[in-house]
Amino acid sequence: MPTFVVLEHFIELGIAQPIIDALSAQGYTTPTPIQAQAIPAALAHNDILGTAQTGTGKTAAFSIPIIQNLMSSTRDRRTIKALILTPTRELALQIDESIAAYSSNVKISHAVIFGGVSQNPQVDAIKRGVEIMTATPGRLLDLMQQGFISLKDIEYFVLDEADQMLDMGFVHDIKKIIAKLPQKRQSLFFSATMPENIVALSKTILKSDYKSITIRPEQATADKVEQSLYFVSKKDK
Repeated sequence: MPTFVVLEHFIELGIAQPIIDALSAQGYTTPTPIQAQAIPAALAHNDILGTAQTGTGKTAAFSIPIIQNLMSSTRDRRTIKALILTPTRELALQIDESIAAYSSNVKISHAVIFGGVSQNPQVDAIKRGVEIMTATPGRLLDLMQQGFISLKDIEYFVLDEADQMLDMGFVHDIKKIIAKLPQKRQSLFFSATMPENIVALSKTILKSDYKSITIRPEQATADKVEQSLYFVSKKDK
């Protein structure tokens, strides 16, 4: 059995008790700076432009408010209400696992879709009904074109690691997806860096009164993230 602790700092952010209990079971104690600033703003349904290092807890900063806002709404549980767009399969899986942990005491369905594997299990999950979907752009567009996914009911849109998205050449895919989203939605835009092309993209996503949150933008990764470089010959890659 997990040991539960009173997470006073998280409670002060306005987080509901079922989510507080889930955070406690995960060993959370105090919010990171990006969480402390983004969670109250997102709970108040503000659009957010967030700049924070990789590894600083952005996933909780955007997923906790989405889970809580869905908890308090009357909704059709079979339709996609939140879309989280992220650049890689690995990150998509991590985000979906975090959503599972944070919503463990809440009745919310979620799924993750990405390329490089059979689409059949992902399509089956969509047919059963998904409220929070985490996706990579290519597979999302594929399933949209096949008619398996509609974005017409999206209320919350997250673009995570936006600078990586553009570096990996996803800008045209992102624009195609944004064009299919409802105009009336909450958008949360996160990036480790904020070059001019990212700022330009953010202006096509966010409402004019968005909240800007910047946490140590001069570093791309958090101090606790270790980085290594290995040189290998082309045939060994």
